[in-house]
Amino acid sequence: MASTNSTYLDSNSHLNPVDGYRKKIAEDLAPITGKPAAEIFERLAWTQTLDKGDLTLAVPALRIQGKKPNEQAQEFGAQYPESSLIEKPTVAGSFIQFFFKPQPLAQHIIPLILKEKQHYGKNYSLGLRDPKDPSSGQKTVIVEFSSPNIAKPFHAGHLRSTIIGGFLANLYEAAGWKVIRMNYLGDWGRQFGLLANAYQMYGDKEKLKTDPIGHLFDIYVQINKVTGPEEDLIKEKKEQLKQLEERKENTEALEADIAALVAKSENEKARQYFKRLEGGDEEARKQWREFRDLSIAKYEKTYARLNIHYDVYSGESQVEMWRMDRAVEELEKSGLSEESKGAIIVDLTKSKDKNIKKLGKALVKKSDGSSLYLTRDLGEAVKRHELYNFDKMIYVVSSQQDVHVTQLFKILELMGRNEVSDKCVFVNFGMVLGMSTRRGTVKFLDDILRDVGENMHDVMKRNEKKYEQVENPKETADTLGISAVMVQDMSGKRINNYDFSLERMCSFEGDTGPYLQYAHARLCSITRKAQLSAADLASADLTLLKESHAINLIRVLATWPDQLQQALKTLEPTTVLNYLFKMTHMLSSSYDHLQVVGSEFELQKARMALYEAARQVLNNGMRLLGLNPVER
Repeated sequence: MASTNSTYLDSNSHLNPVDGYRKKIAEDLAPITGKPAAEIFERLAWTQTLDKGDLTLAVPALRIQGKKPNEQAQEFGAQYPESSLIEKPTVAGSFIQFFFKPQPLAQHIIPLILKEKQHYGKNYSLGLRDPKDPSSGQKTVIVEFSSPNIAKPFHAGHLRSTIIGGFLANLYEAAGWKVIRMNYLGDWGRQFGLLANAYQMYGDKEKLKTDPIGHLFDIYVQINKVTGPEEDLIKEKKEQLKQLEERKENTEALEADIAALVAKSENEKARQYFKRLEGGDEEARKQWREFRDLSIAKYEKTYARLNIHYDVYSGESQVEMWRMDRAVEELEKSGLSEESKGAIIVDLTKSKDKNIKKLGKALVKKSDGSSLYLTRDLGEAVKRHELYNFDKMIYVVSSQQDVHVTQLFKILELMGRNEVSDKCVFVNFGMVLGMSTRRGTVKFLDDILRDVGENMHDVMKRNEKKYEQVENPKETADTLGISAVMVQDMSGKRINNYDFSLERMCSFEGDTGPYLQYAHARLCSITRKAQLSAADLASADLTLLKESHAINLIRVLATWPDQLQQALKTLEPTTVLNYLFKMTHMLSSSYDHLQVVGSEFELQKARMALYEAARQVLNNGMRLLGLNPVER
């Protein structure tokens, strides 16, 4: 590598090598185009396919007056100076395509990855309050994710929030942020009253002791078989009442009938139980604590299997009453809230802004004085800001809650809590279709992981020779099963719904979790067979890597730090997943052309250094997604 250009790579080597090239190209183009280097730097993009270069510049994006963009591109390309890092650029229409010279790239990227190891690709300076001043301190992000309802099994529907949230927490850590992983449990409200009453009706102490979550789920399904018909009858009676009112007939008897049905309904009993709980009734509190503690203990075991941990187990119950009262008072003072039939609402339909108008009416306090989900969320959001002084707070919640979360953010803003609302981000996702807790048609996550793990174990046993080499086959099968489930969930854009299919999840066809695990295990196998030391790899002559398969793989490995920065923009696990599949496909097609064992020793060292760099990047990417890479 020519010494005159080395600073362009060395200055940014531990963060993003491609930025070194961007800087070089931008500074070379500045005098040619008359545009500032910083502006050109921002416009240089990586390409979708390697045949279009390593970086490309859309000349129209520079907005230079005069000649047509195609003519400008031709002129700028022709005037670009000779470089020891970059080939003479090619021009395609109004795009200038830049290809990195293979040898300097290989000599920089492979040693960099082998040196940085698990840190390659991470850019901790992104998490500084002032990137130019390391003493400015870390930015703090709260990621609230998973957040199941207590005493209910962890099913596939909860999986999406858990996987996406775990990925986002890992991603922000890789960018140097201080991350607070928070699980905001559904451990309060009328639903808990319903469960407590169900336990009084159908509960069994022995079953609660041996299988707490399973038993609580069973009684929850049972109570909903009672509440369903009750609510249907009340709804039917209310429709009849509406018709009588339209005909201006006497409604007194029917109103009394409805009131009597409501008073003796299980939902009303649940509301009354919750009022006792919120009022501090010790018996109700004791029951609540038992259900909550049993649920958290069970959840923690499941999260551990998914490589997920939490810094804070919060919940609706942890929001103090005075914080909710304060939120209601602030709404009143700002003139946002009003009384409606004894309840307190925020009527957003009165806004002149059509985007606010469509958010409808938000109920913040019931007519009986009890708090609501929204009231607790308002109190909790302000509480978190006071406790943690966060720079960003991400809510990972299903798209079913779009209106609720948007209402929350908008009300915080309108009540003057911009210091909170401006820092809130909503990361929504589609539903796992074909499941209902109330109907009892959910597929429990523990059952899913067991079934997929057994399936993987059966596949592994088909190859007796390899099966004997695996130290803990059942443990490995479990890891493969978890990878299958997680990759299936991350394969599409997060906003898309998908039908739950155990059969598709277990498939070894196409881009799956087992395919990524196999790719990692195969690279580990090559390492074992080659028996080369770290010193051997460090002394490898990388100029021997001349084959197109080797050069293209190096080009893709160089873009890993860029992929992490792109993922920070998209907040999509599939951004990382698609990159890993692209890289592993290139690996699969290179093995026949870049054999290690059997090649001349110097060539062995060079190729093994490349494969070890690829294994490291694959390992880094899998861990970022929350997967646990296997070695056999």
